[in-house]
Amino acid sequence: MDIDPVGLRTLASVVREGTFDRAAQQLHITPSAVSQRIRALESSLGQIVLTRTKPARATPAGEVLLKLAGQWDLLVDEALGELVPEAREAVYPQVAVVVNADSLATWLLPALARAQRELGVVLELVREDEEHASERVRAGSALAAVTADPRPVTGCRLERLGAMRYVAACSPDFHARWFADGPRASALDAAPIVRFDHKDTMQHRVARRWARRGIDPPAHVIASSREFAEAVRLGMGWGLIPMEWARDWLEDGDLVPLGSRAEHDVPLHWLSSRLPSRTLDVLTRCVTARAAATLVQR
Repeated sequence: MDIDPVGLRTLASVVREGTFDRAAQQLHITPSAVSQRIRALESSLGQIVLTRTKPARATPAGEVLLKLAGQWDLLVDEALGELVPEAREAVYPQVAVVVNADSLATWLLPALARAQRELGVVLELVREDEEHASERVRAGSALAAVTADPRPVTGCRLERLGAMRYVAACSPDFHARWFADGPRASALDAAPIVRFDHKDTMQHRVARRWARRGIDPPAHVIASSREFAEAVRLGMGWGLIPMEWARDWLEDGDLVPLGSRAEHDVPLHWLSSRLPSRTLDVLTRCVTARAAATLVQR
């Protein structure tokens, strides 16, 4: 049984682009040629690798091949850089890294910039909630991730980075209106919250400390870290804000903690493929060093 690298690259393109037509445009071939490559890959394996839906999705067999495709491209690009040193400047390995929005907006970007300068890679930063980031690596659509999931993934290294500290806060006026008697369950049910997206359950988890049960308040959805924090500061609702941003607002009185025990730490990990890759080694070194200097270590 042979696995054609061209078929692997085509599969990855279809999943990334979502349709055969867009993959054809990206690969500069016809949609018919894309379909023929996928059929040939499936025929050689004896298994279906794609669901023909919109968007197209990898089957479990396809997810195994997606992981192989990402690893193959990285190792080939690194090998070409060593074999043809004079062409090194023209070889830009592309590495997909899954990141959560708050890490990217606060501590992570300098680490990625440092790694990029050292390596000359092209980084594809895939934004995903930290609770779900490992799924992207497990599915083969990325080679590394910042994740809150401590569970190991086959074929990957998992290293603790430290904890990102948040504080449950709101504006003084919002607090006076909704939480004058403290964060009671009835108030938590009624007071609007701000959440990043529909995967974001951090506010609900922290509210359980005070309510001692689940809550179901009205929610603003603001899928941008900076604008999320600004919405809380402006009194649209309460939410969990990275302490790095909240500290000055708390000192100036623009924000107040929702109640006692308002701080919340989210342990983060670095998940990366075990490939013998200089690219992944440098990324790991830069990310872990930055995390040690900026995240809560305990």
